[in-house]
Amino acid sequence: MTGPLVIKIGGSTLGSTDTTFRDIAGLARAGAVPVVVHGGGAEASRWLERMGIASRFERGLRVTDAAVLPVVVAVFAGLVNKRIVAAINAAGAIAVGFCGADGRVLECRLADPALGFVGEPERVNTVPIEALRNAGIIPVIGPIGCVPGEVADQLVNVNADTVAGNIAAALGAERLLFLTDVEGVRGASGVVEPELTGADARQLIASGVISGGMIPKIEACLHAASLGVLAQIIDGRVDGALLGWRGKGTTVRP
Repeated sequence: MTGPLVIKIGGSTLGSTDTTFRDIAGLARAGAVPVVVHGGGAEASRWLERMGIASRFERGLRVTDAAVLPVVVAVFAGLVNKRIVAAINAAGAIAVGFCGADGRVLECRLADPALGFVGEPERVNTVPIEALRNAGIIPVIGPIGCVPGEVADQLVNVNADTVAGNIAAALGAERLLFLTDVEGVRGASGVVEPELTGADARQLIASGVISGGMIPKIEACLHAASLGVLAQIIDGRVDGALLGWRGKGTTVRP
């Protein structure tokens, strides 16, 4: 049996002016209940700024100390998660939101002491996700995980693209779709490449053809591919992008 689509969306912009949430609801109504993983880094940065807490990044990951952690948990597992749930529900489907700490869906280890409370996934518990899907309910998962403890689990901030890749692999997903604000990955000729191997992608990065904000997107696809999941970058601004995802954008293979 083919696994579900896992859809990685941004936490604040995608879906506000396009058909993303209607597409997600449409997939569920057609019986192909997807799994949604979201980010929300920009929203977290805004709330941290309002509270006078500086945002610091190392190797693209947010340094999450004892002052930052409560804010990112509140934003990722609370505000952003519930906004997405509310939008999907309004589009005519049923969605339930939670984060990776709920049900120990995403068990982690601390990634690096220099990053603070940042987690690296070690195990995905798919039981809660599959229970919701079997009931026709769309799981919406925020990027907070847990480090198991004897008295209490430690909450940790986890890169949302990494979360999407690990969850997709654990579910045996048909495809991991990254909704972005570009048509796909452009090669040296400037034309969108329908497919890239890992070697192709690394060569384009090394030559400078892939640069800037596309690099972390490609690295997220390569992470998913290393776990055995086909990852695809598609333009989430296009109406019906999720309903017609086949043959669109760029697919990254191992």
